[in-house]
Amino acid sequence: MKNPIKLSFKSEWFSVLLLLIIFISSFYFYLHFPDQVPSHWNIRGEVDGYSSRLGASILIPLMTLGMYLMFLFLPYLDPKKEQYAKFTPTYHFFKNAIVAFFFILYFLTGLNGLGYKMDIGFYVPIMIGILFIAIGFMMKRLKTNWFMGIRTPWTMSSEVVWEKTSRFGSYLFTLSGILMAATVLFKDKGKIILFVLAIFLTALVIPAASYFFYYQETKKVQKNEK
Repeated sequence: MKNPIKLSFKSEWFSVLLLLIIFISSFYFYLHFPDQVPSHWNIRGEVDGYSSRLGASILIPLMTLGMYLMFLFLPYLDPKKEQYAKFTPTYHFFKNAIVAFFFILYFLTGLNGLGYKMDIGFYVPIMIGILFIAIGFMMKRLKTNWFMGIRTPWTMSSEVVWEKTSRFGSYLFTLSGILMAATVLFKDKGKIILFVLAIFLTALVIPAASYFFYYQETKKVQKNEK
């Protein structure tokens, strides 16, 4: 079967290197973690959950590997696999960005578990914000597929609606990323407001916009047919 995403050393070395580092480091963390390791933080950046030494050392590496393998194999299952040739570099960018995100998250939480004072409540929102901004910047380069991008019944039914929604969504993801990163500047209520607004823009406004673009396109087609 033809590879829809054209794997090569150039496309994979970055993610593979990070995976090797993260798994090798997991042995070090396992040997040096205490029995209970902080693993969850509330909106104030305060620890409110713990994991076992084994869980804290291996969970994120396994999740990262799972995400990487998912990126490699899901395109084969996509009915629109021929579309990937149109955005292969963008696809690899997303894959590498996700692996890098979990790589950094692992070392932030790992160093915190070793006793180093890593301000998780400060670093993680900024990391999420940067990831959202990167997604927004690259989103408009995606073409119709069943795995990545803004997939609603309306975008999947029309290339035009997909393109319009992706362009619009790219701006809202960028704005949401800025809002996510800006939460570090505010206290509890301010953090919550910005976080909810960011989620609202991406989870509700973008799908609603895809229907609006579909409605516009349907009306345009109907008008041309008369």
